Amino acid sequence: MARALNWVPDTLYNMTISSVVSNYNSKQNDLQLLPDNVRFDIYYELYIQGRLCDLAIQCRKLDVFAKMLTVADKRNLLHHCFQALMDHGSQVADSLSKAYVQFCQQFINNGVVIGKDAAVKIGFSLGGFLNDAGWFENCEKVLTACLQLCTLVDETPSAIKTLDCCIRLLHVRNAFCKFDDADVTYQQSLLIVERLKCESLVPNLAALYAEFSLLFFVKSYYDLAYHWSYLAMKELNSNLPPKVIIDVLRQAAKACVVKREFKRSELLIKQAVYMAREHFGCLHTKFSDALIDFGFFLLNIDCVAHSVQVYQVISDSGLGLKTVQPISLLDNITPIEDSDEKSSFLVLGSCQVALDIRKCTFGGKNIHVAVAHEDLAYASYVNEYSSGKFQDAQLHADKAMDIMCRLLPADHLLLASSKRVKALILEEIAIDNQDKAIERQQLLEAQELHLSALEMAKKAFGERNVQTAKHYGNLGRLYQSMQRYEEAELMHCKAIKIKEELLGLEDYEVSLSVGHLASLYNYDMNKYDQAKELYLRSIAIGRKLFGDGYSGLEYDYRGLIRVYSMLDDYAKISEYNAVYHHWKHLRDSTEARQTNPLQFDQRPMSVEEIVQQFLAMDQSNVVR
Repeated sequence: MARALNWVPDTLYNMTISSVVSNYNSKQNDLQLLPDNVRFDIYYELYIQGRLCDLAIQCRKLDVFAKMLTVADKRNLLHHCFQALMDHGSQVADSLSKAYVQFCQQFINNGVVIGKDAAVKIGFSLGGFLNDAGWFENCEKVLTACLQLCTLVDETPSAIKTLDCCIRLLHVRNAFCKFDDADVTYQQSLLIVERLKCESLVPNLAALYAEFSLLFFVKSYYDLAYHWSYLAMKELNSNLPPKVIIDVLRQAAKACVVKREFKRSELLIKQAVYMAREHFGCLHTKFSDALIDFGFFLLNIDCVAHSVQVYQVISDSGLGLKTVQPISLLDNITPIEDSDEKSSFLVLGSCQVALDIRKCTFGGKNIHVAVAHEDLAYASYVNEYSSGKFQDAQLHADKAMDIMCRLLPADHLLLASSKRVKALILEEIAIDNQDKAIERQQLLEAQELHLSALEMAKKAFGERNVQTAKHYGNLGRLYQSMQRYEEAELMHCKAIKIKEELLGLEDYEVSLSVGHLASLYNYDMNKYDQAKELYLRSIAIGRKLFGDGYSGLEYDYRGLIRVYSMLDDYAKISEYNAVYHHWKHLRDSTEARQTNPLQFDQRPMSVEEIVQQFLAMDQSNVVR
């Protein structure tokens, strides 16, 4: 009969869970007698039935939630419940962090060490969950209290546990842009490592060195970021947890990108993606993290890829997406003038998958989702730059800003990046607007966003920082669009000066700002001799770093030909027309040689193989 009605009866277990929930008010006091996994299923059924108030009462209890965390195979379901409670206004993250701080304070005030290890274990578990869920402020409170607990006893085993806590605390402070506090944790970690070295009891330091690298990476101290990631790679071995291995590979890949070690970066990020997919599956947030970092790599290597690769990434991810939308990767990636359209389209696919994974896990109002929307907004902006169709880019930029403004203080540094992306999109929309009044309004809004982002960067990093320089460059381009040419010149010159001091005279970032200033002199200020020298310098850097077929050379060649036209230098016009046509031939040949960047039909290499290949590579390898 059931088959005739196309109906399958529920399992006895599920019927029992539903029955308990139906009689929850009379049964809730007896739930503590049940195994943790059964209690978890009952609480999850409360979520399914929309009984969020009843669920919140239980989840606010530290002992109850700690037991829910022990059901490791249902972590994604717990994220669903938790995010629903936060969206409901239940403030469970605040309740749990406060409860844990009070719990630790009892040990600290009384000097009691019995039960301390169990309390630290709860702190690691709760802090890890809150970090993964994107509730960084609450995570930091938990781990700070946990660190105090670890230091109650000045013994070597406690020092090892303290170092473990420092790694976790440094991670969340890096993620939440609390760089002053992160510096304190960095120094504390170094002291603990020195102590353990003296006692010949140093644990594996791969995870710690990767966090050191991340700290200096987000602060744009790229030499130090590369140094610590190199040491992290030397510490890697196959006995470490997959999560640690993947995170070390991801961070080392990013550090290699900013140091233009592209062959090394390619090796590391591809293996990180393969490992994340094999160990965690294609719907896990760790896979989404690896995909976003893969997109970061692509946008920086001048990769030209066929659009079918986007669908390959999506198909192999198992998400069954029917459309591919645009996106991008924050402050350290290639700006629009130097991104190839097909390369950005490949990035779109990777980042769209990442966004869908995060939305599936966390819902809509979560910091991880906001960051993915921001990435998608930027990549859409890059992909549609030539078409002028910025609707999708604006939609995702607005979503990112909306979520971040709900969750973060108004002056939080994470908002600076979102403001920057939205300002770039608004500027392009304004330029194409036929209504001059609306154009002016949009350009002024973009200016307000850029200035706000600049002040946030200066407050966090100071004047002499690459991120600050990039914001000056963004303002320079905006002022050029607003026909405020002297101000634009000043901004570009500031950007060049800072980048040259920090990165050297022949860095890629320097070439970008030099090219922007050349464009200003060429098209708007009639300073053709200065423009000529700047174009030639930008071309020399681009060819040195990326080869003669580098896509960004197109803008410099076209600008330089115009300069020679204005100077009536017909011999140079002929010379660079020939150079330009040769460049186009090289670009066509490069595209024809492109292969799929990800091969999901192959398993990841062993950790030992990856480390061996990484260390064997010569420095300054370039993807050509």
